[in-house]
Amino acid sequence: MLYHVGAGATVHFTSLSEASLGALQQAFAEPFPTLQNAPAAFELHAKSVTTLAKERNWPLERICLLDPKAPLPLSVCDAGLHASSAQAAHPESAPFTHFLFGGILGDDPPRDRTASLRQLHFPGRHLGSVQMSTDTALGVTKRVVEDGLRLGLAELDGAQGADTPQDGTGALAFLDSPTLDFGRGESVELPYRYLDRGDHTPLMPPGMRDLIYRDFNRSFEF
Repeated sequence: MLYHVGAGATVHFTSLSEASLGALQQAFAEPFPTLQNAPAAFELHAKSVTTLAKERNWPLERICLLDPKAPLPLSVCDAGLHASSAQAAHPESAPFTHFLFGGILGDDPPRDRTASLRQLHFPGRHLGSVQMSTDTALGVTKRVVEDGLRLGLAELDGAQGADTPQDGTGALAFLDSPTLDFGRGESVELPYRYLDRGDHTPLMPPGMRDLIYRDFNRSFEF
C-alpha cells in the first residue's frame, strides 16, 4: 500500500484498535523491501478521521471519500494539480487535500462499509463500477490526482464528470478478475479490478502473490 503511493505523501491509518496499533507498529518496524520506488510515510492513529481532521485543521469539505455510490468519478483535476474538461462538473469543494479510504474497498461481495462514513457528508468520488482491493484503490487515486493518469474506463465514456481522452497525461490500464497461475494446474481467480503491470498481470504489493498461494494451499488441507 505504501509503495502504491510513494515518497512525498503520508498514509494515515485511523480508528485503529489497540491490538491493531501494536500489530501495525511491529509490522512497520521491519525493514521495507528494497524496490525501485520509495514507500510513502505513514502515521498510525487510534483517533477517528474526524477527530484527527479537527486537531490538524483539515476542512472536512476538502477530504474526498472514495465511495462506490458517489455520483462523480475521480478526475485528474480533483487535487488541483491537473486541468480537465470535467472540472466544471465537479463541485466547489475540490481541489481536495486528502483522500479517505475507510477499509471500504476489498470485500467480495461488497458490503457497503462506506455507509458509516457517507453519513458524515464527506464529498465523494468513485473509481468505476468494479470492486478494487483497498491498496489498488489507493494506488489508482494517487496515479489519477497526482500523476494525471485518467481512469480511462470504457464504462465512463460520456459520463458526467468523467475525464475525456484529451485530459490528463495518459490513461490507466486495468485487469478485471485476473487469474494467478501457479503452475502444475493450480490457479486462482482474483475477484477484483487491478492495475495492469504492463504485461497483463495484476500490480500487487510485494509478497502478495506468495501470500495468496499459501492461502490457496491451506484451503485444500484436510
